[in-house]
Amino acid sequence: MQNVQVLKITRVKEIIFSVLFTVFAVWTPMVVHYLGGAGAGRKFLPMPFFVLLAGLVLGWRAGLATGLASPVISYLLSGMPLLSVLPIIIIQLCACGFFAGLLREKYNAFVSLAGAIILGYLAMGLAALFFSKMSAMAFVAGALKDGWIGILVQIILLPFFVKAVMARLLES
Repeated sequence: MQNVQVLKITRVKEIIFSVLFTVFAVWTPMVVHYLGGAGAGRKFLPMPFFVLLAGLVLGWRAGLATGLASPVISYLLSGMPLLSVLPIIIIQLCACGFFAGLLREKYNAFVSLAGAIILGYLAMGLAALFFSKMSAMAFVAGALKDGWIGILVQIILLPFFVKAVMARLLES
């Protein structure tokens, strides 16, 4: 694989874009729930989309920070995700953002994205062992059954978003 570097930008731009990705990760699930009903968030996965984008564009620190802040802020503002699954979602999103950025240091956006999604679901399974009354396998299987459309959308669209955001960051 080619050696791919995460976009090198100033600390100020990194912070601004991390906040922007966090805002979108909090706002889009609210919009999706409003337009598509209560189960739409589990189907289309709008929060992981922006957490993965933060990691792929800005690196593992921003991915981790966005993965931590987004579900906490969303819960405080909207009560979603539910408190019973909040720790599991935090761990999954932190893993997604962290691994997206870490893998992006060495691999292209597509490989990094696929790896981050897989590792995020593994982290979800480990978290479910401690924070869920369901078995970890049942919890992850349910999440994959509900979220396969969102995962497909992420795999198709995120590499294009990465390219567009990186181009925008480079020109500003």
